[in-house]
Amino acid sequence: MSEKAAFDTNVLTLTRFVLEEGRKAHGTGELTNLLNSICTAVKAISSAVRKAGIANLYGIAGSTNVTGDQVKKLDILSNDLVINMIKSSFSSCVLVSEEDEHALIVEPDKQGKYIVCFDPLDGSSNIDCLVSIGTIFAIYKKTTNSDPCEKDALQSGRNIVAAGYALYGSATMLVLSTGQGVNGFMLDPDGSAPYGSRYIGSMVADVHRTLVYGGIFLYPANVKSPKGKLRLLYECNPMAFIMEQAGGVATTGSENILDIQPTSIHQRVPVVLGSPDDVQEYISIYKKHHK
Repeated sequence: MSEKAAFDTNVLTLTRFVLEEGRKAHGTGELTNLLNSICTAVKAISSAVRKAGIANLYGIAGSTNVTGDQVKKLDILSNDLVINMIKSSFSSCVLVSEEDEHALIVEPDKQGKYIVCFDPLDGSSNIDCLVSIGTIFAIYKKTTNSDPCEKDALQSGRNIVAAGYALYGSATMLVLSTGQGVNGFMLDPDGSAPYGSRYIGSMVADVHRTLVYGGIFLYPANVKSPKGKLRLLYECNPMAFIMEQAGGVATTGSENILDIQPTSIHQRVPVVLGSPDDVQEYISIYKKHHK
């Protein structure tokens, strides 16, 4: 399902992989720059997560984000890291973050042709209890010739150019798809072997476990969250893209996640994804109770 490599060895680094894929696609190098900038942000966030305790980064920053979640100190740092690294790549024009109410329009002199939607630190409510958290992102290409605006980000998941997530656990792993399958890259700065993760209740960790071991990930609608809890653009779409590229399925129960046309940048949807047989069983049950 995935290919394991390392960020910084002579075997197959993420940078080398991205460069090779760019050459195969005969691209301009803009997407390569963007992916490498995200990789750099992931490395910086990984370092911050490991040092959070001694750097006094645990705890609440004293506010909530636009989706109603309490903002942690690491949330703010991670958001700034991702934004600054992407802007420095000169390859993006619109950025959508879970932490910001409105889309960020990149300064004209730094603009490129890509749109990046991301959750800089998924599962941040778990920060203080030392369990796995992660970063999720999806990349789209601007489809209009007008000046960049928030509406440019409202594309279905079928338009994703690349998507990925980083899992910060006992080791850091980045899982990436550019539409040609799924590849995994391990960041192991100390040279020690990675350890397995248990089911712990954050999207990145749970989806990663499903990707590796099979099974199903569910966050359906309920009475409290009738439209679902997870956000379409920067949580459900990138994970659905990766799951499909690995041979799996992602659905709301009534439609494929990647076929949804967004109506707002922080739109929530129910999501069920994983092995085809397991997801199909869920769809059958869903249809039975939603005739």
